[in-house]
Amino acid sequence: MCGVFGIIGDYNPQKAREALHKIAHRGRDHCGIIEEKNLFLAHNRLSITDPHPRSHQPMRRGKILISFNGEIYNHNKLRDQLSDTLWENESDTEVVLAAYARWGIACVDYLEGMFAFAIIDGDKLYLARDRFGKKPLFYHHIKGSFVFASEIKAVKPFLSSVQMNNEALHSYLSFLAPVPPYTFYQGIEKLESGEWLCFEQDKVTKHRYYKVLQTHSRVFTDRDEIVEKIEIELHRSIAMRLDTKAPIAALLSGGLDSAMICAIAARQGKKLPVFTLGYNEYGAYDERANAAVTAKYLGLDHTEVIISQDDFEEHLDELLVHMDEPLNDPAALPLYLLMKKIGLDGYKVVLSGEGSDELFLGYRQYFEYLDIEKASSLHHKNWLKKYFHSHFSMNREWEWYKRVFDETLLFRTSGEKFTDLQQNKLCRRNVRDNESLRFLQTYRDEFEQSGQRDPSLWYSMIDLKLFVGEHFLTKLDRVSMAHTLEARTPFLDHRLTETVLAVDPVLRIGGGESKTLLKQIARNYLSDEIIDRKKKGFANPYMEWLIASGRLDLIREVNEKTGLFYPEVIEEYLALARRGKFKQHVWGLYVLSHWINRELL
Repeated sequence: MCGVFGIIGDYNPQKAREALHKIAHRGRDHCGIIEEKNLFLAHNRLSITDPHPRSHQPMRRGKILISFNGEIYNHNKLRDQLSDTLWENESDTEVVLAAYARWGIACVDYLEGMFAFAIIDGDKLYLARDRFGKKPLFYHHIKGSFVFASEIKAVKPFLSSVQMNNEALHSYLSFLAPVPPYTFYQGIEKLESGEWLCFEQDKVTKHRYYKVLQTHSRVFTDRDEIVEKIEIELHRSIAMRLDTKAPIAALLSGGLDSAMICAIAARQGKKLPVFTLGYNEYGAYDERANAAVTAKYLGLDHTEVIISQDDFEEHLDELLVHMDEPLNDPAALPLYLLMKKIGLDGYKVVLSGEGSDELFLGYRQYFEYLDIEKASSLHHKNWLKKYFHSHFSMNREWEWYKRVFDETLLFRTSGEKFTDLQQNKLCRRNVRDNESLRFLQTYRDEFEQSGQRDPSLWYSMIDLKLFVGEHFLTKLDRVSMAHTLEARTPFLDHRLTETVLAVDPVLRIGGGESKTLLKQIARNYLSDEIIDRKKKGFANPYMEWLIASGRLDLIREVNEKTGLFYPEVIEEYLALARRGKFKQHVWGLYVLSHWINRELL
């Protein structure tokens, strides 16, 4: 993994270098800079594929320049396909350059892996981001100048002033993270997953090149056939991500996803060292015992990392500053500290299980939603509709039924947090019911145009796009790259994803059991004890620690200065959080307050 940075237009060399230094953590192996008139292109390198200096970046071939962040897992196959190329090194970066020379920006269709890159071809600049958004790109465009980077912190110095983007705020409250193209910084936008951008003659054009719900030539209806095909694709995906000479480890929770990655890797002859988080005095959140059983079953070297209240207090500010903008994920700090340990132990690559829940329907609420969807077919529901409208509740189940009776969209990502009605009650500005649907409308149109009708496919599609792409993968990139670690996610392989989403929904849903297809495959690798455990998720005692630290007062203090929210509603949420309810709502308000206090006050 690496850090990409560049400026098109007039620039101050010292200011450009200072901005580049802000993302030095993304690649400490080498820093390369090209300075020309109206062009500053740079690269902080974490060398994984071909670490030789001949593969340093930015890389130039003829008139084409590239700064590339990512891993192209099929680069050797592409070398064969591009056999007329005169190769100068063994890097995947050179393969991307050759692919661009052959196919133009359509080269993104040939790349398998994770990537964010900038290609300069004469007067054109292309930015591209991988299909699922594993690697980030941000940009700032004002007349005559275009600045881009892997993280916001390198773009922010070029703003004339820091102002909050209200669209980012609304989408953050709704869906845990700002929805593309918005960031919290007015004037800085982010490239969407599966999208490329062209900057030419001071104009920006964008194109979505990948949609997760492709038109399938067939739908798999034979259970044995599809289980075998998914297993083959899992093996292929994991094998590609194990193909590295760099030291590699894996995350291991007590759940099925990380266990399956490690089990298949072991079957392929690679017993990965694994790392697990734990919390003394908080047994309800601790997965060390379950992870230890899995590690012992697979014969893996197992390291436990214990996080305490003191660790929380010492590193929280550091993490939130590093994240650049609000992200409502309480697991970010524990994962940040876990990645720190993995990096200190000498590893450069780590495997993680993001995407499995969304592909294989691993969340209990998916089945709750499917059940509630049926209420829309009730012939006599007017009384229920009137009842729900006149009896407001903050509980999400109330909102779900109201939507069904209103005949509006029920499922709005697994990351939906503050509903529009909750926001209207909280915020001093008027928030109309269903106002946040505008952030989802493009994706909903895409779903309907795909010809798909089953709600479960909508659940997976929108979760992969936003809940995973803008929430989980944002977190994973920042906390891993903070420690110069490359995180790889085998479940988020586009060929595997397209296979799973081509399964007849009846088979994927099964009898209402989560991950029914993955569990069937897992019987070939893991014990029933490991497979049938109750799902815990990546839970941690964040609210207990936040309350004990006294930091919750920051929400009140910032709100007194900004007047964004009604104080009495803030107090209502704080009281609920102390009773163990609406905890992530309050965490989101704290993270937001921390950013406002740091950047605007």
